[in-house]
Amino acid sequence: MLTLIIRSIIIYFVVLVVFRLMGKRQLGQMQPFELVLTLILADLATIPMAEMSVPLVHGIIPLLALLVIHYVITILSKHFPKVSELFSGKPVIVINQNGIDYKAVQKLNLSIDDILESLRSAGYFSPDEVLFAIMETNGKISVLPKAQATFVTKKDLKIEGEENSMPVTLVSEGKIIQENFQQVKVNKQKIMDFIEKLGVKTKKILIFTLDNNGKVYFQEMHKRAKILNTNLKGK
Repeated sequence: MLTLIIRSIIIYFVVLVVFRLMGKRQLGQMQPFELVLTLILADLATIPMAEMSVPLVHGIIPLLALLVIHYVITILSKHFPKVSELFSGKPVIVINQNGIDYKAVQKLNLSIDDILESLRSAGYFSPDEVLFAIMETNGKISVLPKAQATFVTKKDLKIEGEENSMPVTLVSEGKIIQENFQQVKVNKQKIMDFIEKLGVKTKKILIFTLDNNGKVYFQEMHKRAKILNTNLKGK
């Protein structure tokens, strides 16, 4: 039992040193190859801890070998952009001046809900606030807001205005989000009639959002986004 405890302590400190040498990235900031190495390290570390028949050195050597691999890939990525692109991918613009780039979203195997969630995490609750959004190689989204969406408040400028209202997604990638209609204080049929007047089939809509101030963010697949101020206001 004492031997098992000592082996576990040694492996623990070896893994700790390896992770410290790999850098201080948080899990959500890891590049793909770093995440793979992390998962393998965690698996390898448990073998000499649990299997007394495995020599301790046979558990430590693979850990150190992976550390060397990490350094080699890191150095090559710094000096050769193609290597970096191979192991980590490259940033992709998912929102541009025309709205959401549906081809880019499909290429990344993401949904519109994924993009909206990332925007909310960055502090933006509607795509119409965003000039450009870039999905970074570590899975985080970087946002360049439109001039009117920068963080200068109306209070700072001593301007009175309507309260902001969180947009509710009613159509996403051609699918009607039934449960979300309960969140807008507008008759569902009235909204569907409005969509029909736009002259586009629901299945062709990439995204359709509505807030309680009547502002609609609307985009057809592969077309430019539109921002419409309507009378679809909640009561």
